[in-house]
Amino acid sequence: MKKAVVLLSGGLDSTTCMAVAKEQGYELYPISFNYHQRHSIELEGAKKIAQFYNVKKHLIIETNMDQIGGSALTDEAIEVPDGDVEKAAHNEIPVTYVPARNLTFLSYALGYAEVIGADHIFIGVNAVDYSGYPDCRPEFIEKFQAIADYATKAGAADGRHIRIETPLQNLSKKEIVQLGSKLGAPLQFTHSCYKGGAKACGVCDSCKLRLQGFAEAGVVDPVEYENM
Repeated sequence: MKKAVVLLSGGLDSTTCMAVAKEQGYELYPISFNYHQRHSIELEGAKKIAQFYNVKKHLIIETNMDQIGGSALTDEAIEVPDGDVEKAAHNEIPVTYVPARNLTFLSYALGYAEVIGADHIFIGVNAVDYSGYPDCRPEFIEKFQAIADYATKAGAADGRHIRIETPLQNLSKKEIVQLGSKLGAPLQFTHSCYKGGAKACGVCDSCKLRLQGFAEAGVVDPVEYENM
């Protein structure tokens, strides 16, 4: 069976992305990251999601991005703001942006794919309903793909093309919810809140985008919210 490394945060998008890879017939090799994020509770969801799909191995990498800081998700001194969907729609980069996060995560995933012989890496980046992060844009993925082709033994010597797959790239949050529901993704285990509480806050940017997506899709969100 063909293998795929899937970047699995434990959130809505990455879980739906994993469901897409499963539907396409890949043997799943999820990789998650404990980067000392404020919302590390999402890793508990990722573990449950990996168990749901009965994967052979769920790799969890620890990397202390809180030592770099510069983001409300890794620096306790920076407050997570209440969400502003309109601001996000104008691609303004918010304080929840984590410097070089997707670049770092994809680099790990690329090395992992080389080692296990996977020719595909799935990542749930999205350029429609997202928070203005520059490392979610198609241009970033295109440039990383070029790096993957030249910076690895697989690409430079073995003639193996490790392809970066972004099945959610052009979907709205509504369409992502619909797709995840259609594919039977375990959305009940997902955690999208930036504040990291046992219950989602319902007011941060991620919560508001998620709530909007479920509402527009006409699907009941299975997670609990504090402010609902």
